[in-house]
Amino acid sequence: MAVRTIEVRERVMARNDELAAQVRSRLAAHGVTAINLVSSPGAGKTTLLEKTLGTLGEELDIAVITGDVQTQNDADRLAVHTPRLVSAVVTGGACHLDALQVMTAIDAIELDQTRLLFIENVGNLVCPANWDLGEKEMIILFAVTEGEDKPLKYPKMFENARRVVMTKTDLLPHVPFDMDRAVANALSVNPKLEVFRVSALTGQGLSEWFDFLRDSARPVTASG
Repeated sequence: MAVRTIEVRERVMARNDELAAQVRSRLAAHGVTAINLVSSPGAGKTTLLEKTLGTLGEELDIAVITGDVQTQNDADRLAVHTPRLVSAVVTGGACHLDALQVMTAIDAIELDQTRLLFIENVGNLVCPANWDLGEKEMIILFAVTEGEDKPLKYPKMFENARRVVMTKTDLLPHVPFDMDRAVANALSVNPKLEVFRVSALTGQGLSEWFDFLRDSARPVTASG
């Protein structure tokens, strides 16, 4: 009996890329800059977004989509800091968001009133690296509570990212973490990475992060 191999994964990924292109085109038509935030669990994505919304939410007309495996806890936390709707995507066990979920989520967002869109992906350093969501760029959060070799263990994520935010830097005096080695490892995987060092708890480094976001959002025009 002959064997027929069905390349299901390739077809699924191809369909995702088609939808991501549609998302990207739709966001571009409205002048929305989308940032896909990725990290391992507990790296501080939600906390960084809370501080970002509290300072820049209205200035930059920020909207947020959150991805969680089972709960909408992150979305509930962020909703406290913005009058805008926070779109919560509960994946039901999937370890990443996909373009269809993002396309569905942006249907509930007033894109004409949005300049910057954050997509808080599911906490995972493997799956999200392979799924285009239609974002302008992927930014990876790397906490000082993790090992310095994370970029070497999970190179695909760091290869695809354009920037790295080193988080929880207030803990450096209390953890055996070599910041210089961690950054060197990240740059060895992707020499073009721009690196931020922040503590959302103390505010250290947030001004540089905020300046980057201001530069990323489309300028306000006379017509809005």
